Amino acid sequence: MTTFSFEYFPAKTDKGDMRLLDTAASLADKKPSFMTVTYGAGGSTKDGTLATVTRLQNETGIPMAAHVTFINTEIPQLKDFADELWNSGIKRLVALRGDLPDDLSWPLDLEGNYFQYTSEFVAALKSWHDFDISVGAYPEKHPDAPSLAADVKALRLKCVAGADRAITQFFFDNSVYYNFLDECEKAHIKTPIVPGLLPIHDFKSMLSFAKKCRATVPGEIRAKFEEVENDTEGAKNLARDLLCAQVEDLAKQGCPHIHFYTLNKSDIVDMACQSLSPAV
Repeated sequence: MTTFSFEYFPAKTDKGDMRLLDTAASLADKKPSFMTVTYGAGGSTKDGTLATVTRLQNETGIPMAAHVTFINTEIPQLKDFADELWNSGIKRLVALRGDLPDDLSWPLDLEGNYFQYTSEFVAALKSWHDFDISVGAYPEKHPDAPSLAADVKALRLKCVAGADRAITQFFFDNSVYYNFLDECEKAHIKTPIVPGLLPIHDFKSMLSFAKKCRATVPGEIRAKFEEVENDTEGAKNLARDLLCAQVEDLAKQGCPHIHFYTLNKSDIVDMACQSLSPAV
């Protein structure tokens, strides 16, 4: 049976917070394996993530994972945050480098007390506490990686360091994911590679996001959304059909787990989860 998980982000407003709570409560009824909260917004990034992840775990009863990033943060501060999460009952993490600020270059200050690689971060987190750790994977390579081969090598190091699974960047053509699985197998990566799927709530916003992430949007999908450009209901139905088709195909191929980037909205994801029933 295919299981699933959901990602949320901390809300910036009271209205957004209410929508987040409603979405999380609705999707918690789907009995996900876990849910995650990104690192950002909600006051300071650390406090916003901690407050949201603990609140959702307490209110839904679903195991929550906090996103943690190491970029531009010294190791003692990261250790303190990891301790705070663990002591608050958060035993799952999504460990990421984080976006490199415009005023920083890599490698980071070699004189400072920083991690340089996510694999180092994962190993340290595992040594501090027995966290369940997810890491990122990039079927079309990370924007900063010199090649897909180099990126797969970096993923293997993260897995060897102790990652329990890797969750992919979103994609819209499942063959991209299947080809990536082949590359991971060639690299002797045994860690589960979980597909990350993005519902298209706003096509233009998605295009901008996909460009930043270097995620390919197939021409067929572009053409279909152009046909419903002025039809809100038609666009929503199209987004539902596309996501359900991805989910059903992944399930038929034996994919054990799917992760959804919800954007704090439940409707399209809920329909996709329902489509799992006849597919498994």
